[in-house]
Amino acid sequence: MKQPKKSSDPSLRDDKDGRRLQQFVPPEGVPITLAIASLGSRIGAQILDIIFTTLFLIVVALAAVFTGILPFSAIAVLITLLGFLLRTPYYVLSELIWNGRTLGKKITGIRVINVDGRRLTPHQVAARNLMKEVEIFTPSALLFTLAGQPALEQWLTIFWLLAVVIVPLANRRRQRMGDMIAGTLVVDNPRSVLLKDLAVAGPAAQSSQAAFEFQPEHLDIYGAYELQTLEDVLRDTTKKPNTEEIIKIVRAITKRIGYGDAVKPGQEMVFLSEFYRAQREHLESLKLFGKVRENKFHEHTRTEAKRLV
Repeated sequence: MKQPKKSSDPSLRDDKDGRRLQQFVPPEGVPITLAIASLGSRIGAQILDIIFTTLFLIVVALAAVFTGILPFSAIAVLITLLGFLLRTPYYVLSELIWNGRTLGKKITGIRVINVDGRRLTPHQVAARNLMKEVEIFTPSALLFTLAGQPALEQWLTIFWLLAVVIVPLANRRRQRMGDMIAGTLVVDNPRSVLLKDLAVAGPAAQSSQAAFEFQPEHLDIYGAYELQTLEDVLRDTTKKPNTEEIIKIVRAITKRIGYGDAVKPGQEMVFLSEFYRAQREHLESLKLFGKVRENKFHEHTRTEAKRLV
């Protein structure tokens, strides 16, 4: 059996399947472990995003040619300007609106997060994508325009592109230079699959009357991502009731949602089970009306994106 690799950073490790895992401790104090995205999935996402933006430019060019509104030389200038004006805003706005994802990242199942587990800020999104111009797009464009130029300039450009590729290979978190500067990390996007039997299999389901009541303001805080994390806790057979970890999780949740009633000792697992069931019903009811809450930063992220548009 393949043994996981050890790291000098205790929050970073490799599992038996070869995935590189990073543990985060968000403000609530409940540890979350995510798999760092592979370089293959990141390259795939980048290629898809380039295809999407290029297709848009092709459509604009064809429309300009067939309508004849601009001379051919002006069309070439227009496409060059659009390529620059579209590229960076596309990445920035996509990652703000879709919580760290572009269309390419959605398809490959990865997302950008804050390296310390906190909310991804607009400044971080802008910084990492502006650096992408310096790291990838500008050197790539120079490489094509340097044909026939001195060999030294061509080799310097190639060396820079090789350095850009080597950087994520040389660090354990697979961060490119833009990620290091912005303090971001690309991880596999957790699948929010909520199993049907857990809502009726917990301790709370054994009683006809709920021991805890939750109001809408309690349930509007978290999203499907946090609910999936709570489901993992409830399904983990190694986590026993009344342990310090379970008590800590209950305290973090009650503080975060502003739950005023005290949870008596010995009732922690009942509280978690009932909160899971109530939170799941709340999210599913929202989904019926076309509202999808991905995580606790969902509304804030949308507000920030709208403010920047």
